[in-house]
Amino acid sequence: MPELPEMETYRGLLHQQICGAAITAATVQREKTINVPPAQFVQTVQGNRLTLIERRAKHLLFHLQSGHVLLLHLMLGGFLYLGTAEDKLARTAQVTLSFGERILYFHGLRLGYLHLLTPDQIDERMASLGPEPLEPGFTLDRFLELLAEKRGVLKTTLVDQHWIAGIGNCYSDEICFHAGILPTRRIPELTAGERARLYHSMQTVLTEAIRFGGYMDQPLYRGDRLTGGFDERCQVYDRGGEPCPRCGQPIEKGELSSRKVFACTNCQH
Repeated sequence: MPELPEMETYRGLLHQQICGAAITAATVQREKTINVPPAQFVQTVQGNRLTLIERRAKHLLFHLQSGHVLLLHLMLGGFLYLGTAEDKLARTAQVTLSFGERILYFHGLRLGYLHLLTPDQIDERMASLGPEPLEPGFTLDRFLELLAEKRGVLKTTLVDQHWIAGIGNCYSDEICFHAGILPTRRIPELTAGERARLYHSMQTVLTEAIRFGGYMDQPLYRGDRLTGGFDERCQVYDRGGEPCPRCGQPIEKGELSSRKVFACTNCQH
């Protein structure tokens, strides 16, 4: 599932490619992907101009000139492709938005959604999300305050979107590996030093993942050399059985609360 770095990569690239352009056409192939009747969706967005693209947690927010906002959550298996009718992928798109000859294809939204909302509805949807881990106000002191309130397992806490927004399966494991802490540790057991390391690892891993375009393997558009560049830099996630890059011991794959978890039980403590 795309996480904060993947969605931030999409946001930055789409801002460069289509922000400020008018939506010249729209199609809906799967009605359940949207939250209004298809005719209403098309009538509202067609002719509207895209004024701003924001990211919040694992969501993208496409702000339209009319004041409406398209709220995207890709969930599991969703991805975007920006191309033309000639170079489109051999995949069904649940929704398309055309910007002249260029078309933004929304693929794999069987679980995800693209909802047309008002600003008040957006505020209501986003209200329960936790703070952004890379925002300037998210200091070490703030992190320690939030951590002091938790009693559960570290990985389960890191992926809780109501606690901190944007981290999922991949980056929770990568952050724990960088910090040298097992993701199965209980939070009350963490020392002051481990808590500080965890914060700095969160900043380092997420910033690096954005810099290298996240781990999505499908380029956003033809010639896109950024998207997916972090995949080969993942240290433990989805690397069960491979040697640990720090100590050489095989990385172990386990399960925690129905989530995959990857760690080195030799050099993470």
